[in-house]
Amino acid sequence: MKRLRFVHAADLHVDSPFKGMSALPERVRERVRESTFGALKELVALAIEVKADFVLISGDVYDLSDRSLRAQIRFQKAMEQLAARGIPVYVIHGNHDPQDGRAAQLDWPEAVHFFACDRVQTLDVVKEGVEIIAQVHGISYATSSVTDNLARQYRAARQDVYQIGLLHTNVDGDPGHDNYAPCTKQDLIASGMHYWALGHIHTRQVIQEQRPAIVYPGNIQGRSIRETGPRGCYVVDVHEDGRAELTFHALDRVRWFHERLTVAGLVSEQALKDKIGERLERVREEADGRDAVVRLVLEGRSAVHALLRKGRALEELTAEFREDEAERSPFVWIESMEDRTGSDIDMVALTQEKSFVGDLLRLAQGLRDDEAALAAFAAEALAALQSLPQAAGGAAADSERLRQWLRAAEELAADLLAADGGWSG
Repeated sequence: MKRLRFVHAADLHVDSPFKGMSALPERVRERVRESTFGALKELVALAIEVKADFVLISGDVYDLSDRSLRAQIRFQKAMEQLAARGIPVYVIHGNHDPQDGRAAQLDWPEAVHFFACDRVQTLDVVKEGVEIIAQVHGISYATSSVTDNLARQYRAARQDVYQIGLLHTNVDGDPGHDNYAPCTKQDLIASGMHYWALGHIHTRQVIQEQRPAIVYPGNIQGRSIRETGPRGCYVVDVHEDGRAELTFHALDRVRWFHERLTVAGLVSEQALKDKIGERLERVREEADGRDAVVRLVLEGRSAVHALLRKGRALEELTAEFREDEAERSPFVWIESMEDRTGSDIDMVALTQEKSFVGDLLRLAQGLRDDEAALAAFAAEALAALQSLPQAAGGAAADSERLRQWLRAAEELAADLLAADGGWSG
């Protein structure tokens, strides 16, 4: 096989609306809104810098099926930049930007190839006009909800030429994502591909390293607190023996963080303020020159717990840090700050007491250790709430949320019965 280098990206979600961020100051909101466009620019710059033979985009270029004109024009400009450098691009559409969505009538460079939705197409990647260095197979989504196993339609054409499959899919039914174009790892292996360029799962993962390499690069820009850490793409170097060497490159312009901060040993508002400030500076360093959005969860036991429960202390503290960061560049914006602290009491000793509070804490401990028992207990305890109009159509809480509620109730009960105050949850 010929040596080659390509860039594998997916889930660009260009012009994502970033729901729930409307209350941000204008400058911060605009930086967040522009981050998907910025990540796209970084993708183009990377492909040019590493002299990629071609670029693969495995679905969800846009965030909505009725894609904005701004998003389409920005993507067109990016593709024109790559075409001008002689770098072809192979694109499939996914569930967010299916073929039946609204698309503007734009002229695209000949070097940009969009795969059809009615069948798996096979395209030759030709270098210097004569030499076939790879074959790329792909199919786009016709609609936003594709439930067929598309992987079974893929078959390698030539084993002497590197075979790549582009597919927007949920391999082996990842429960954290919609089960579109579901397939199994074995389906992918059976196709005869050398490399599977996957999209749809936003957290990068290498399902299999070689023969075939099965790869999710993740999205190029985190869009919520559920998408923390570096986001980007893979540069893939293929050797003569067909071995794929993967190198991750971060492309994100705004990085998301979820940080836990213990208040143990803190006795004053100043001590808490200083500790939060130190953590924000650490986040700034880890963001490596990017803007950052962080959720802080305060936990642990100390005298600070009582201070946080007085008036609007937590809201006021958050507002002060936000005001300081609004004009900084890069900024570290506090998305939210959660109080999961507890009073400075000995919960272990209370649990061992032969008392009402001891019995209560032992019951809670037993529920934490038995998921089925916790679910049954919660169903009975929350049954009355299900009849309220505002609860209609609400989704049942998952086990993690139930454990959080149990812990909140446990802390509140212990504080009320054994001390003063309590975590409201």
